[in-house]
Amino acid sequence: MTATLKTVFSNFRYVVLAVVIFISMLFGLLLLSEYVFLEPYVVSHIPDGTEFGFLLIVILSILSSLVIPMNVYRISILKSSKKKMSGGIFGSFIGAAAGACSCGPVGFAIISTFGTVGATASSFVTNFEIPIRIAAIGLLVIVYYTTVRSLKIECRVNHKV
Repeated sequence: MTATLKTVFSNFRYVVLAVVIFISMLFGLLLLSEYVFLEPYVVSHIPDGTEFGFLLIVILSILSSLVIPMNVYRISILKSSKKKMSGGIFGSFIGAAAGACSCGPVGFAIISTFGTVGATASSFVTNFEIPIRIAAIGLLVIVYYTTVRSLKIECRVNHKV
């Protein structure tokens, strides 16, 4: 697995892509989950009892910054075969989006426009925020494994033992 990571991230473009994805996802999810505040100035605060949720956001950002550049690399190698490449990139975007399920006040404002169904959805998201993030991490781990396996087999990435 480390040989695949070295192969993908030996190109500076994929390193930059991974850093951009990590920073944007981390800041975006922390902002939406109300760990970072922008008014009246930028402040970060982790309340007692929410450390696990913060850790899950960091893990989601790290996994997304690994999986998405690897799938972009895979797409650049498998340009001719669209069927082989659709599942990996689709799974990584679903996993990343599932991590953003707790949208804080933005989500409540959007969901409240749907009335009773919105209130039920809001309650569901609030109550099951941690399990949904854990499921998203599980999905990203599966996508990481299948992407590494795909790069080993289909793309014939040479590995030195």
